[in-house]
Amino acid sequence: MAFAAKIYVSLKSTVSDPQGATVSGALSQLGFDSVKDVRVGKYITLHIDKSSQKEAESVVFNMCEQLLANIVIEEYSFELQEL
Repeated sequence: MAFAAKIYVSLKSTVSDPQGATVSGALSQLGFDSVKDVRVGKYITLHIDKSSQKEAESVVFNMCEQLLANIVIEEYSFELQEL
């Protein structure tokens, strides 16, 4: 079976986000004054072949824990969709 994984990685709320602060400042300069907080993250998509959704979830979890997210400063979530 083939699955599409959508993975969202962002800094933990306790970690400062200088890129988010830069984007927030630029939006304010452009007149978007209603924006009060910006956090910048990563969005990763991949396709994986596994025999079940449970196996695919396990593999994606391990990918996130070992490589795709720095679990010390980042948090992640993911969705799987059967193709």
